[in-house]
Amino acid sequence: MAYKYSKGWFLAQLKAKGITKHPAERRKLESYKTYVVRKLYEELIESDSKSSSL
Repeated sequence: MAYKYSKGWFLAQLKAKGITKHPAERRKLESYKTYVVRKLYEELIESDSKSSSL
């Protein structure tokens, strides 16, 4: 188990949602720095909250 809010934690959360590659560049998420993975996670959470509020 990864520490909460570490790169490994963000990767686990994204993989649980079915995202294994970067949406634009189509490379493995593991090859990106933490801040890129964190931004993808935040976008996922934001889009989930917008779709659930409709």
